[in-house]
Amino acid sequence: MNTPAADVDVTVPLVERLLRQQHPDLARLPLVPLASGWDNTIMRLGGHLTVRLPRRESAAALVLNEQRWPGRIAARVGVALPVPVRTGVPGCGYPWHWSVNRWFEGRTAAALPVPERRRLARPLAGFAARMHVPAPGDAPANPFRGVPLAARYTLVRARLAAGPFPRAGELLSLWERLAAAPAWPGPPLWLHGDLHPANILVTSGGAPEPAAVLDFGDLTPGDPATDLAVAWLLFDAPGRAAFRARLEEFSPVDPHTWDRARAWALLFGSLLYASDDASSASAGAHALEQVLS
Repeated sequence: MNTPAADVDVTVPLVERLLRQQHPDLARLPLVPLASGWDNTIMRLGGHLTVRLPRRESAAALVLNEQRWPGRIAARVGVALPVPVRTGVPGCGYPWHWSVNRWFEGRTAAALPVPERRRLARPLAGFAARMHVPAPGDAPANPFRGVPLAARYTLVRARLAAGPFPRAGELLSLWERLAAAPAWPGPPLWLHGDLHPANILVTSGGAPEPAAVLDFGDLTPGDPATDLAVAWLLFDAPGRAAFRARLEEFSPVDPHTWDRARAWALLFGSLLYASDDASSASAGAHALEQVLS
């Protein structure tokens, strides 16, 4: 699956104009492009800040979620979050809201050898357990996260049937079995919504520890199994066991929730595997291998 084309070309000159117009005290800081992902372009601003701007119209509402909610969640989760330090509005021909965030030092968990990721199991489980509390009634809806697996069944089945996946028959059989798990019976809980290795930042040098959890654009209420898919997206079997054991110290994880989490990992893994981005495809291959193990 190819990365979507940008609806707006987010360039250094454009961001410089936005800063001069709306945050002139920051406008003289050096601006360096860092990444242009599925939804957003990110630039480093000076030594301690980043600028995050949607590159597609479909992501324009997500930046508003990132501006409103993480600041209300950050104090309880035990890991740093990208709470905006400044916000921007449409201007200079750019049509959407945008944010200035703190710069976090580190590397993504995706860059770690799989055995080294096991050190993250306990703190990441603690993050998930503290994140997953009942959400308020005005929490942002997301039709692609936290929903019953029945809502995703046909799409994933068609993807597995059509795509060049390793052990495709086994994946399809597993999806059909896992998707039949009973739906989440509890209240809608806060979810990160996109808890995969590239959105988990870890410390550089020495033993890795969580430095921050990034990208809250998909934040939504729903089934916590969506986030628990990280047990397969990030870890191997020993790491997964440590992750679940730590979760159980907060609250029991019933077998149906664990099956749904595995199903979400299969869903995310198949999506990543089909990406034209090499690092995403590698993450997808890892996830699919783990869900079959």
